[in-house]
Amino acid sequence: MVSREHKRAVLYEKLQLLRSITNSHALNKTSIIVDASKYIEELKQKVERLNEDIANAQTSSSSSDQTPLPVQVTVETLEKGFLINVFSEKSCPGLLVSVLEAFEDLGLNVLEARVSCADSFRLQAVGGENEEEGESIDAHAVKQAVAVAIKNWSENNEHE
Repeated sequence: MVSREHKRAVLYEKLQLLRSITNSHALNKTSIIVDASKYIEELKQKVERLNEDIANAQTSSSSSDQTPLPVQVTVETLEKGFLINVFSEKSCPGLLVSVLEAFEDLGLNVLEARVSCADSFRLQAVGGENEEEGESIDAHAVKQAVAVAIKNWSENNEHE
């Protein structure tokens, strides 16, 4: 009897841990496991996208003659919007404005942001689509827009 209750308590504890790790709001075992399975699939997709990004970055950097500004951009799809990370080892005065203008051009509202521009440049933003805009935006479009903003900013700063 004690053993069965102990096993039940341990199982409950593990399910609650799984629920918290996967940000699940489910209450029953089956739903928690389904949410965990979906979460694992999302992680697999993120890994695939990151591997593709790395491969693309390696091929594009080996084929270009000039040294581009080493700025890393990642865009993850959230339930309602995107998590956008932009990082450069160098401080990039004016880059924040260029990136925010790109968001505005896309109709992306910045819901939350953390920015550091001291010794390096780091932007972590949560952007949500403007409900009034009719078009739907995908993560690739957001990443492309940020990349274009960085390229334009870089070209403008070369001449100064």
